Amino acid sequence: MSKKSSVAIVGGGPGGLLLARMLYLKGVAFTVYERDESPVHRGQGGMLDLHPGTGQYAMKRAGLFAEFQHFARYEDQGTRLYDKHGLLVYQDDASDGDRPEIDRSQLRDLLLQSIPADSVRWGCRLTQAVPRDDGTFELRFENGSVARHDFVAGADGAWSKVRLLVSDAKPRHIGLTLYELAIDDADTRHPGIAALVGRGTMIAKGDGKSIFAQRNANAHIRVYAALPGEERPGFEATKESLAAQFAGWDGSLLQLFDAAKDTVRPWPICALPVGHRWQSRAGVTLIGDAAHVMPPAGVGGNLALRDAADLADALTGDEDRTIAVRAYEALMWERAATAAGEAMQAMAAGFAEDSLEATMKRISGVA
Repeated sequence: MSKKSSVAIVGGGPGGLLLARMLYLKGVAFTVYERDESPVHRGQGGMLDLHPGTGQYAMKRAGLFAEFQHFARYEDQGTRLYDKHGLLVYQDDASDGDRPEIDRSQLRDLLLQSIPADSVRWGCRLTQAVPRDDGTFELRFENGSVARHDFVAGADGAWSKVRLLVSDAKPRHIGLTLYELAIDDADTRHPGIAALVGRGTMIAKGDGKSIFAQRNANAHIRVYAALPGEERPGFEATKESLAAQFAGWDGSLLQLFDAAKDTVRPWPICALPVGHRWQSRAGVTLIGDAAHVMPPAGVGGNLALRDAADLADALTGDEDRTIAVRAYEALMWERAATAAGEAMQAMAAGFAEDSLEATMKRISGVA
């Protein structure tokens, strides 16, 4: 790809920013368009464990692995599984694994600092991407601005506008909603909860429902109440209404709701069809959730980073750009289809009547 080519990266999440970093290293002109008004406009979600072959691989290719190590929490790789009676049925507090955690906000800041500040356009929510007769694309944004680029990389998440250039597929709700709550300074203010969660992720299962809790940096704990079924338009999610959904569960688990702040954030879980792909089109492609959003199973963020690294190679290599991007897509589709299929299976097993046993087998590695 010529260094004079102009790449639009729509979406300033980890995948989009890692792509930007690798293009920057190769001297390829790019602009990131991000809908957030600023880097601190909103929270970036919980923690992400970077896997060796995907997330860590991408950070190494981008020359950022040493910086990642400054934030990597190897000590927070533990897993604890409880039944609804508060009985600990599985525990692994080992810190010698190869998937260290990092807060998503820390990862985004790290990536932002690795590219020129003026390469990111904040407050640019894409409304339409229009192909032009000369082979370029016109990007139209909600704030009235318009931009033209030779190549468009859609890193704009589950509800991608760039996706419309290549696919009419839309994510659908898959019968699960997560309700997120937060507990600050758990080690000092709620030592009992800190001990319950441990160093890493806590899972409690029963009655086809789940409670998850994740230890983030600075003793911040994110709590997720996972309720199966269709979206509930009349359900007002509060700490109290969520706790009521788990009536009969042990008080040691319900204290997660009591200690949380009042704000509750619903996350309806939606996914594209497993194996989603499209007819390749010159000048545009997708990475991350824009290409293959799937149920949360600890792989989505990692896939986005690997997608970005592989696409950067396709855009900066010596091979014809269109051919190289098609090769990238073929590899990405295969990788994503496998991961999405496994994620759907894990979700189904996680809410079956024997979900506690199935989850214990999955996290312990027992067939």
